[in-house]
Amino acid sequence: MDAPMTGGLGYAHFLAQTDAVGWLVLSALLVLSILSWYFIVTKTWANYRARREAEAFLSHFRISPFQISEGSTDNAFGRLAGECMRSLADAHNHKLEQAGGLAEFLTRTLNTQVDQEAAEAERGLTLLASAGSAAPYIGLFGTVWGIYHALLQIGLSGQGTLDKVAGPVGEALIMTALGLAVAIPASLAYNAFGRRNRLWLARLEAFAHELYVLLAVKAGSPAAARK
Repeated sequence: MDAPMTGGLGYAHFLAQTDAVGWLVLSALLVLSILSWYFIVTKTWANYRARREAEAFLSHFRISPFQISEGSTDNAFGRLAGECMRSLADAHNHKLEQAGGLAEFLTRTLNTQVDQEAAEAERGLTLLASAGSAAPYIGLFGTVWGIYHALLQIGLSGQGTLDKVAGPVGEALIMTALGLAVAIPASLAYNAFGRRNRLWLARLEAFAHELYVLLAVKAGSPAAARK
């Protein structure tokens, strides 16, 4: 539509007519969008680096399983192996007989470290889940509020024809569109990161089992024969 038919209606006109509640809704959507995209970008980069560092560590670990340098523990797999190595070295300070023996000690150490890595992988996903679920409703609230004010102004002016109603109502629907624009990327990213975390933890648990067998053999534990 050209300008004479719309009568200057549009996004700029909608912003000019927005009250404090409308600006509050817009601000909330803007903050959610910025936080979501910041997390998406930083998390994607962090996952990329973690995968590269893990691949490098595992390649070295396959060659020299029991030679773990200080710098190689900057990834989940390196931290898992390093923590177990330190725990095994300090095993004589623990009452293994009372705690269930070496096998149980290694199992607890591995499980604890895997749980910590799982918590680290899940960090920040609550933000994406909140943005994906809340943003459409925030936008819908802004739409309802905008339609209410538009209809109120139309009622006061006494001009309730279709051409007078369609413009303000259409402007108010911008809020719903903005809410969806925030929610859709957040929801897609949440699903993508969730799938990545499931695959990542599955690999970590498989490595933990492999590490358990290697350490049990190194320590001469009879539990290795049962694995």
